[in-house]
Amino acid sequence: MSRQGLGSTMAVSLVGLQGDIVGVEAQVSDGLPQFRIVGLPDTTLAEARDRVRAAIQSTGLTWALRRITVGLTPAELPKSGSIFDLAIAVAVLRAQGSLPGGGEHVHLGELGLDGALHPVRGILPAVAAAVARGRPRIVVPAANRAEAELVPGARVVGAGHLAEVVRLHGGRADDAPAPPVAAAPAPLAPAAPAGGLAGPADLADVVGQHEARAALEIAAAGGHHLFMSGPPGTGKTMLAARLPGLLPDLSEAQAIEVTGIHSMSGTFDPARGLLRRPPFEAPHHSATMASIVGGGSGIPRPGSASRAHLGVLFLDESPEFAPHVLDSLRQPLEHGELVLQRSYASARYPARFQLVLAANPCPCGKGSGKGIDCTCSAQVRRRYENRLSGPLLDRVDIRVTVGRITRVEAARAGEDTATVAARVRRARHRQRERLAGTPWGTNGEVPGPWLRERTGQVAPDCLRLLERQLDQGRLSLRGIDRVLRLAWTVADLAGAERPRVDHLGTALVLRSGGEHDPARI
Repeated sequence: MSRQGLGSTMAVSLVGLQGDIVGVEAQVSDGLPQFRIVGLPDTTLAEARDRVRAAIQSTGLTWALRRITVGLTPAELPKSGSIFDLAIAVAVLRAQGSLPGGGEHVHLGELGLDGALHPVRGILPAVAAAVARGRPRIVVPAANRAEAELVPGARVVGAGHLAEVVRLHGGRADDAPAPPVAAAPAPLAPAAPAGGLAGPADLADVVGQHEARAALEIAAAGGHHLFMSGPPGTGKTMLAARLPGLLPDLSEAQAIEVTGIHSMSGTFDPARGLLRRPPFEAPHHSATMASIVGGGSGIPRPGSASRAHLGVLFLDESPEFAPHVLDSLRQPLEHGELVLQRSYASARYPARFQLVLAANPCPCGKGSGKGIDCTCSAQVRRRYENRLSGPLLDRVDIRVTVGRITRVEAARAGEDTATVAARVRRARHRQRERLAGTPWGTNGEVPGPWLRERTGQVAPDCLRLLERQLDQGRLSLRGIDRVLRLAWTVADLAGAERPRVDHLGTALVLRSGGEHDPARI
């Protein structure tokens, strides 16, 4: 009669930001020595066999020379990464009788060959998933403790070595070796803010460009996407870098969601607490599709578009990006999320960002105005302009030309960020009140059908103007929806109850990039 022992514990599997509790079961039975992991593990997880064996032996505990099978349930759920190492070790130790059974702890962490517990990415969303499913008692690596404790309701235990976990559960193990004197590994650096400023970027630093500043304020107030075109040195990058400062703070739920994304990316520093300010991502134009929308082997990781969730994604020199990279942003612009399909798994990441595009008038940058100094041929200019596809630009609400400033404009001082941000907060408060009971919070999120169903809230002369624009072929039906959203934002900034003709005129000019003549509207 064969003898067998069973041991179990729990871990968390992350697919995107979606976390699920995974049961980790181990069985030790008679037979030739063997260690198998079943339950749809990926390559990284399969390598846990060697890490767990070495870690248990380094802790002074006996490794049973018998058949060991570890099962991860539910079996059909994809499982990836070294985050399962600690749970597998605890289940094996319980199965072979080296550790008492019982307990409701969830175990997360990577094991070193010496038994040390190493930090892993994605601890915050993993802990949040465990707490949401009624499992608040969680053991994590000591280096991840500060991050895990940011989740409300979590009862976190931080451990630096497997021996500490064994003693936590009533077992006996050799003393953990003293950790080496070394600095904790720093998180991966996020994309540097544009503008090259070490301190906070204030809108008062921008000289002149009052029309572009007004467009930036409207974009911030309504959550609209923005396209700025103009020669080099006119302040496009400075304006984009100051947009996050105009946006309101994130709510508690939003802060946890955004912080979870950055935890998955490895760009989060837990010493600074939850990310309560809107993020700013400015990838270089040589960035690949995987770095922008996410990717990687196994379960895909979030890219810049997801790290900019509820913040700003700034693409400077946007025509220099690969066209297929730019067009890959059409899905998140429309739906506010990215779905990354792989044969192994499908991951969903939120990506409701404000897109800011900046471009020169031509490759040499001297094609603005009369373009006398421009060295680009007509064909080169057309090719440059066509790199931004029509479907992508059609999803951008505001288009503004940023020209060179004159001495008169430079003499006019502009408002600072605090003053403009106060107006943005008031406008957003009006939007929240109007959109109460809906899943949207800003005008930029409202879908066209919902707007068209409530055309009774718009003045009749505004509707007649929009119908005329549609009949003349100057606006598509989607364009009308975009103009209506902009008009509502302009009205909210003005404190009006509903859009007037002058608000609609401003929206038409912003939508068309100045092609509409205000005098004819």
